[in-house]
Amino acid sequence: MLARLSLAAMWLLRLLPLAVLARVGEGFGLLLYALAAERRRVCLTNLACCFPDLNASQRRVLARRHFRVLARSILERGLLWWSRRKRIEALIRIEGREHIEHERGQPLILLAPHFVGLDAAWSRLSCDYDMASIYANQKSALFNRVMREGRLRFGNQRLYSRQEGVRGAATGLREHRPLYYLPDMDYGPRDAIFVPFFGVPAATITALPRLAKLAGAKVLPCVARMLPGGEGYELRCYPAWDNYPGDDIEADTRRMNAFIEERVRECPEQYFWTHKRFKTRPDGESKWY
Repeated sequence: MLARLSLAAMWLLRLLPLAVLARVGEGFGLLLYALAAERRRVCLTNLACCFPDLNASQRRVLARRHFRVLARSILERGLLWWSRRKRIEALIRIEGREHIEHERGQPLILLAPHFVGLDAAWSRLSCDYDMASIYANQKSALFNRVMREGRLRFGNQRLYSRQEGVRGAATGLREHRPLYYLPDMDYGPRDAIFVPFFGVPAATITALPRLAKLAGAKVLPCVARMLPGGEGYELRCYPAWDNYPGDDIEADTRRMNAFIEERVRECPEQYFWTHKRFKTRPDGESKWY
């Protein structure tokens, strides 16, 4: 019932002008910050680890800013899943499209870090390109179905569940579909190594360099930033990385984390801080959450 009510609200709210929807989302975010105690603690723990130069008051301000844009992104998925293509194209502008065009026709991995605008980036790119991606099944079967349908609306897209792992991703790359790939979460110790993220050892999967080497694919980062008020989103595509992957998988994984860290510093409130990024700890180290 909760999933149905939530989806109905998202469907209705998408009819609002984006400037109004943004204010509703930000207000919802402040409510979530007050009520979602566990996620608030996760967010503040992450910020304390990654921004030790900020005092407790400054971290709370940053956490509230994060909840505001996070809630906005949740409500604005209604736009992505049900609005007309022309509206989506108008709301999400692409900078650096020429970098994708330059690599078309060969295996390509679009590195998409977990910023709040990642769904907006997928929707906008799917208007122009037939892609592939990996998704995590949701607890609600209804929400899972709506999410899949929303992401498959345009073009001829392929979605593979996380359970299919590298096999599904490799299939998309063999078809020369750009792989929209999100490898910057803590998925546990399997296939992960500890490399720094904001100076903190973080369990990081090594699939990006392994996939790139397996498929002979270029890696091209794509980062979507949520703009203020009713201005929509900016999707910035960067040049494909040179000399990647190399011969050292740890160095390749460090390079990925360092790039993401640079982008986080540009808009720190928009990274997905409510995820338990440091859940997996080295042997002998106590849990953080």
